[in-house]
Amino acid sequence: MISSLPLAGLNIVVTRPREQAAGLVQRVTQLGGRPLLFPLLEIKAVTDERALREQLIRLPQTDLAIFISPNAVHYGMAAIRAAGELPASVKIAAVGQSSATALRELGIAEVIVPAARFDSEGLLALPELQNVAGKRVMILRGDGGRELLGDTLRARGATVDYVCCYLRGKADADAAALLAAAPDAITVTSSEALQHLWDTLDERGRTRLAAVPLFVPHARIAAAARQQGWQQVVVTESGDDGLMSGLVAWAHDKGNPSDE
Repeated sequence: MISSLPLAGLNIVVTRPREQAAGLVQRVTQLGGRPLLFPLLEIKAVTDERALREQLIRLPQTDLAIFISPNAVHYGMAAIRAAGELPASVKIAAVGQSSATALRELGIAEVIVPAARFDSEGLLALPELQNVAGKRVMILRGDGGRELLGDTLRARGATVDYVCCYLRGKADADAAALLAAAPDAITVTSSEALQHLWDTLDERGRTRLAAVPLFVPHARIAAAARQQGWQQVVVTESGDDGLMSGLVAWAHDKGNPSDE
């Protein structure tokens, strides 16, 4: 019976970009929830593919290639393979497990990836990124983003090239429709998406939505949410697995408040 499922009857907002949301939407549905797809960002290929190809020409002289996100894997590897193959001499790293999984699905077996903290700080703490003086590092990412990874590697003596292999943009967001859907929980997976969501709301909408439990996969996003005024912020483990585990645990506690 659907009523016995852990998310039965709950309206769960999924704010991932539309192209990345299918897995989470499916898992919410399988556990009895009612997913509301409400993408906050749009992901697009770069408009200047020639510039991207020219940047990737330096890949054979690169010692380490770092993929910032699954989108970087998707668009970056497509561009790399359009020009040939990934040189065997290049070591591959990823910031998080989702990116590492995407790389492995493309046949890259050896991926340097944090085992616990899935962010730039976690990657920078690994032994493989300590002694990089004289090394050339290529960071594949979207347009813009944090500079901590590149700045730290340069401070350690590496030459760092940023390669923009996809573009992020704000998706059209209908705040009235979101509020009308009466969400029970909202998932947000980036600080940029969180800010876009907040910007679409008027003061009344912010007051209403800030009372809804917000599930985020990183403490940095949680800190930004609390500063905005969200009242219930739940930090989960990374990826869809982490978000689902957090949602299921919350739903269980919600249905069994005496279990605390």
